[in-house]
Amino acid sequence: MKFSGKIVALLMIVSLLVGAGGAYGAMLIFQKPENPTAVESPSASDNAHFAKIESVYQYIDSKYFKKVDDETLTNGAIKGMLEALNDPFSDYMDPKTASEFTQSLSSSFEGIGAEVQLVNGVVTIVSPIKGSPADKAGLRPHDQILKVNGKSLDGMSLSEAVSLIKGKKGTVAHLVVKRQGATHLLEFDIVRDKIPLTTVYTKTFKQENKNLGYIQITSVGENTDKEFSKALEKLEDEHIDGLIIDVRGNPGGYLDKVENILNMIISSQKPIVQIEDRNGERIPAYSNLKAKKPYPIVGLIDGGSASAAEILAAALNEAGGYPLIGVKSFGKGTVQQAVTFPDKSELKLTMAKWLTPDGNWIHKKGIKPTVKVEEPDYFYVAPLVVDKDKPLKYDMNSEQIANAQKMLKGTGFDPGRYDGYFDEDTVTAVKAFQKAHDLPVTGEINAKTASELEYKIYDIVKDPKYDLQLKTAMQVLLKNIEK
Repeated sequence: MKFSGKIVALLMIVSLLVGAGGAYGAMLIFQKPENPTAVESPSASDNAHFAKIESVYQYIDSKYFKKVDDETLTNGAIKGMLEALNDPFSDYMDPKTASEFTQSLSSSFEGIGAEVQLVNGVVTIVSPIKGSPADKAGLRPHDQILKVNGKSLDGMSLSEAVSLIKGKKGTVAHLVVKRQGATHLLEFDIVRDKIPLTTVYTKTFKQENKNLGYIQITSVGENTDKEFSKALEKLEDEHIDGLIIDVRGNPGGYLDKVENILNMIISSQKPIVQIEDRNGERIPAYSNLKAKKPYPIVGLIDGGSASAAEILAAALNEAGGYPLIGVKSFGKGTVQQAVTFPDKSELKLTMAKWLTPDGNWIHKKGIKPTVKVEEPDYFYVAPLVVDKDKPLKYDMNSEQIANAQKMLKGTGFDPGRYDGYFDEDTVTAVKAFQKAHDLPVTGEINAKTASELEYKIYDIVKDPKYDLQLKTAMQVLLKNIEK
């Protein structure tokens, strides 16, 4: 890759990852964290402000009605300054949390497996990791976590909230979640587990006598570029006619790994990403690849595609000229720099923006697909909450029933309506579903029937033959192959 000296000093981070033992995250790293001694000396004006802070510190230390240790006051002052920035991506971690954060960037960890960030002070899901407990339980991008095991997260820092969600394999995190569009709060009992971070999955599809390659990148970890290289080499050895790159649900990761990936597929005619500092100076980064691939490429994105995944998607589209299929991406476009202090605590501060090859800033806007395709409504239904003593039944009306009706439709037992009213046709559809799955045929949705419905919908959502976005990507790819 070709970079100027200034770009090498910048670091990028996507979010914190909920795991065992602390706050986890995926970083986009150009080099090791900066030494705090490299910061310029304060001016006379700055010294006046520092003197005021020191006066407050000394006054609290000597006059407060009970003793407060120095570390608590120092950490509180740092956190207060960061909170004043109103920036969810600037953060301070104590030595223990910083150490766990670094360890989390390895090939596996224990936890529920979901990327989170603070949005307007609320702990919000960026994306669950594919196959993780969070994913299987039904957590979705933009879900807001309000409580963990009965304790409210209101007013907590991200690190504090994550410390409650974290835990050892086999323990349970009971989450109370607010979902956009849902009229009631959702509750999840998620059993924490070890999360292996295999990040690249590949397969081929035979369509119209063409060999279509498919690579899914679920996050961008320390080995993702190597995994991608092996996957791409394998597909090219199989003489693919076209390639689909899927970054749906990908919350981001290391920038240098994304660069390496883009270096394999995007030519050097345009920058793959640009960094803009506080003075408006832009520094582009280019691939070393001289010519385009001899086959067309299509990208897949959704609302869970964030940060590094968005860099990849934007480069595919704007630098590579390749179409993007799906729905608008998450929208994370800021750059952070890490500072490690002598006590091994760490500050991450937003230092710049990253821009697309054409100079667009997608922060809080996301990347719009070339071809917008939404999945069927049953892909997005909330989990069913059914009291074991209060089944859903005839003549009832609720959002839970509406979700169940959508699930019935998705599993092939269409009740003909999805407005939440439990009519006779819904009774018939429930009975047919129960009979087909060896359940007591009651026509009522009890906890066991609800669980089976959710299980079958989960299988369908993960099955490529029901994936409208993937099907559309194949159709677009076939048209481009023919050109």
